[in-house]
Amino acid sequence: MTAHEKLQQVLDRAVTEVGVPGIVAEVKDGDRTWFGTAGVADLETGAPRRPGEHVHAGSSGKSFTAAVLLGLEADGRLNLDDPVNRWLPGVLDVNGYDGDKITVRHLLSNTSGLFSTGLAPEVAHRYATRSAFRQNRFDTFGTEELLRIAVSQPPVGAPGERFEYSNGGFHIAGAIIERITGNSYAEEVERRITRPLGLTHTRVRPERETGYPDPHPRLYSNLFYKDGTDLAAVTPENWESMIEEPGLPPLDVTEFNSSWAWSAGNVVSTSSDMIRFVEAMAGGTLLPPEQHRQMWTTVSTEGGHWIPHARYGLGMFELDRRMTGGRTLRGAGGSLWGTWFFTVSEPESRRTVAVHTNTEWKTWDIMFEIIEAEFGVSVGA
Repeated sequence: MTAHEKLQQVLDRAVTEVGVPGIVAEVKDGDRTWFGTAGVADLETGAPRRPGEHVHAGSSGKSFTAAVLLGLEADGRLNLDDPVNRWLPGVLDVNGYDGDKITVRHLLSNTSGLFSTGLAPEVAHRYATRSAFRQNRFDTFGTEELLRIAVSQPPVGAPGERFEYSNGGFHIAGAIIERITGNSYAEEVERRITRPLGLTHTRVRPERETGYPDPHPRLYSNLFYKDGTDLAAVTPENWESMIEEPGLPPLDVTEFNSSWAWSAGNVVSTSSDMIRFVEAMAGGTLLPPEQHRQMWTTVSTEGGHWIPHARYGLGMFELDRRMTGGRTLRGAGGSLWGTWFFTVSEPESRRTVAVHTNTEWKTWDIMFEIIEAEFGVSVGA
C-alpha cells in the first residue's frame, strides 16, 4: 500500500470513526502533489470538499507573527532579547508581571509566564456555551482590549521558567510590530511574508470580516461547555471534562468574528499556500540564517497542555527527534471553533502535508496517523 493510500484511509477514519464532517489533505513531495478528501464541506447539501478552499488557519498565524519579528530583527529594528518595556512601556507592569524581565523571545516561545489567555473570563463567557456563542459571535475586539486581557490574570511562572501556550503573548508581539513599523500588523504580514512567497490566497482577516472568500467549506463546532459551567473554575487541566455531552448536533459557526485572535492566529489561507509558507519556514528560504537558527532553537512543552511529543520554537513546533528517529519534522497548527489546520514539513525530503478539518481538534491520533502514513514515523506511539 502506498503512502497516499494509507493517508486516504486515515482521512476516511477521521469521518467515520472520529466524527469529523469533512477533511482534506494536500501533499507536496518535491515537484509532485496529491490531494485527498473525505466527508463533506456542507452537511445540508452534501457538497464535497475540494482543492483551493479558503479556511481559517487558527494558531498557525502565530508563525506569521514570529516571522515578521524575526525579519525586523534581521533589519536591525529590534533584538529578540529586548524587554517588552522597551517597546510597550508599562503594558506588562500589572498583576505581577514585569515588562523589564519579559522579552520578545519569551513572548514568541510561550515562555513569558503569561497565563493561558483562552481561559480568560472576558473571552470565555462570550463563546463558552452554544447560547453565548450565538449571541456574541459577531463581537469585535480591539488591540487595547486584547492587551488588557493578556495580563488580566496573574503569571503562571517566571519568564523563561516554563512553557504555557498564551495567545496574549502574541497579541503583545503584534502590538510591538505596529509600534516599531508604524504599519498595521496585516500590512507587515503582507509585506514580509505573503507577497515575497507569492501567497495569493493568504491574508490576515480584517477586523470586521465574518465570512470567507469562495470556495470555502461550512464550519461546524461542538466546542462548548455544558450549560451552567462555572467559567472561573475552568483550568488547562480540567477544561475537557466540562465540554458538553457527545451526541449533540454540531452548530454551524461559519459566520463569526475572529478579531479576538488577531496576531495570535487570524490568518485565512489555503492548503497550497500553507504548504509553501511552512516549507519556507522549515527549510530556511525566507529568513536569514541567524534568524532561521533562532526560530528553531526550541523549548520543551512538557506540562504545557499542548501537542504531545513536540517542542516549540518561535511560533512553530518541531516534533521531538527522539520520536522521529532523528528526522526533522517541523510545522504550524491551530484549532478554533469549526477549524483544525496543521501543516508538517520535512526539509530534507522536500515533503510537506497540510490538513484541514471543518470542525475543531478532536484527537491527536488523526495528526499522528497522517504523519505516520506520509513520513513513516510513529510519533504517537
